[in-house]
Amino acid sequence: MTHTLITFLGRSPRGENGYRTTRYVFDNGSKSEPVAFFGWELAKRLRPGRLVILGTAGSMWDHLFEGDIDLGGEGEQQRIALMEAVEAKAVDQAMLTPLAKLFAAPLGCDVRLRIIPYCRTPQEQSELLRILAEEVNKYDRIDLDVTHGFRHLPMLMLLAAMYLRLARDAEITSIWYGAFDPDTGNAPVMELSGMLRFMDWLQALQGFDKDGDYGVFVPLLEQSGAEDQLVKPLRRAAYFENILNVGEATGELRKALRQMGNVRLDMPEAELILPVLRERLAWVGEKKQFEKQIHLARHALDHEDYLRAVLYLFEAVITRLCQQAQVGIHDFEGREQARKDYEQKLRAFPDERDRYRLLKNLRNQVAHGTRPSKGDVQKVLLDGERMRETLKMLLQAVEGGDLPSAKVLQSSRELR
Repeated sequence: MTHTLITFLGRSPRGENGYRTTRYVFDNGSKSEPVAFFGWELAKRLRPGRLVILGTAGSMWDHLFEGDIDLGGEGEQQRIALMEAVEAKAVDQAMLTPLAKLFAAPLGCDVRLRIIPYCRTPQEQSELLRILAEEVNKYDRIDLDVTHGFRHLPMLMLLAAMYLRLARDAEITSIWYGAFDPDTGNAPVMELSGMLRFMDWLQALQGFDKDGDYGVFVPLLEQSGAEDQLVKPLRRAAYFENILNVGEATGELRKALRQMGNVRLDMPEAELILPVLRERLAWVGEKKQFEKQIHLARHALDHEDYLRAVLYLFEAVITRLCQQAQVGIHDFEGREQARKDYEQKLRAFPDERDRYRLLKNLRNQVAHGTRPSKGDVQKVLLDGERMRETLKMLLQAVEGGDLPSAKVLQSSRELR
């Protein structure tokens, strides 16, 4: 794992005495010496093992060799040619690659100089991401400096940071930006990695909306300083819902929700997302197990999670049968008897019998991962659109009281 600093080289205003210099002011009150390129100051403070400097064909590449660092007479002819190319905004990679080695001794780290496009089009923006991926090794620890980039680059670099985390498993330590203040001539240094943490919460919320897994919030809450009174029930709720035990999941979620109302976390992004999460969990307040299962089935269907949609929908039918038979949800013998009674009476109600058999057979097929040899179930399973429409129909039937229907339930009670 290498600690890599990636920084942009722009083009500061230039006068008779060279490019404009700035003192960079850090949070602890310390100031840099006047420099034209913030990357040198960061490299001195962070001491990375690798420094990657990115710039366009018109960036102030000549300043690297003639300004803040004294390189003496090394590479003099190449540096003269580079100065001329900067004036013409025609610097290319072939000029930079042999010059990069001149910095190894004074900086004490490997230095890479890379030409990048102006990133005005999606194609050029994609090219920048490709270059970054080339310069970052798997599991590298990365500091990003966006001070001297174009004004649109900080937005692109936020995307780049997420891309590097996914494509290279890189750890983004900090995102730096020195904001020049024309009134003082100084540049307060801001650290912007909090935006990445906010993106982590947004991604977790998106993932939760997709598959209903509360567990995605556990590591984020732990990083935010949440105590076990909140983290443990949320983790247990995630486990219980993953095995479709809605009753136990509900109990744990109620504990977590009570804690969410009082928790004070270290990260402001957590304070923004938790109210949204509480809204997502409003279904926990529903009194009946059947209603909770219907909610979860509808949520799963909306996100095309057909496995969970089918399982929750079938469980909702069984739960309603248990409620009508006054059988406890954990009374497995009574639950099984209620199901058998209902299936026996369905013989006299062919329309409802067909809907129930379709749902039951779908449940068995998706639960066991087998493929039916023929019939309506096979047609549904082999067509995503047909699966979606079938589940919508079954959900409406269950939610509207047509599966199981009152007339069949009444017959079931008479049988018992």
